[in-house]
Amino acid sequence: MNLRSTGAILTVADKYANFSQLSRHEVAGRDYRIRIRHGRSGIAILAPHGGRIERGTTPIADAIAGQEHTFYSFEGLKPELAQNRDLHITSDRFDEPRALFAVTRAHRVITIHGAKGLEPAVYLGGLDTALRRRVLTVLREAGFVAADDPSPTRQGRGATNICNRGPAGKGLQLELTLGLRKRLFLRPEEGRSWHPSPLFFCLVSAVRSALSTYTSRTREERGPKSPTGYSSTYIKI
Repeated sequence: MNLRSTGAILTVADKYANFSQLSRHEVAGRDYRIRIRHGRSGIAILAPHGGRIERGTTPIADAIAGQEHTFYSFEGLKPELAQNRDLHITSDRFDEPRALFAVTRAHRVITIHGAKGLEPAVYLGGLDTALRRRVLTVLREAGFVAADDPSPTRQGRGATNICNRGPAGKGLQLELTLGLRKRLFLRPEEGRSWHPSPLFFCLVSAVRSALSTYTSRTREERGPKSPTGYSSTYIKI
């Protein structure tokens, strides 16, 4: 196993150091795909490890983005679940050009990730402390277990972390444990179709309500508030 030392911490190294390396060895449309939908709010919601890399993060990001926020997802498509780990580029080195394009035009950036752990929790990181506190509050009010991320490897505070690469130089990183993601979808172990549960929409609504504070100044320009962009009855992941 290829391990990289980070101070006193050993972590499993990514196969590729950046997107340029990945794109030379993996085939777009077969091994991975990129989805992007531009919004007008100035907020970007990204799932940089979507599809079958960190399952469930793509539909969660898509629904939080709705129609007004920009949505981006880099999605693993490989048939064998374990093979999709090869497509993981750590957030501090995630430099796919369309993702960079999206974040450099956003005044707020939120990234959605999948973490290990059976406890149903949301862990928050990133340099945008005001947004982090706001989302932390609304998640707790909605009944979710939410806390600043206790993991030293998931703080999301690096300047090159994709969530911090917008013009403000700060963003929010949400890590959703496997235990929580399983509760956000019905029958998540059966095949590749995960159906959203009522808790899925509760989470989406809570995060979107936190973001409404930051979109009020552009609401008049956008027109009437849009419902969430998610409308499918199931999600292929």
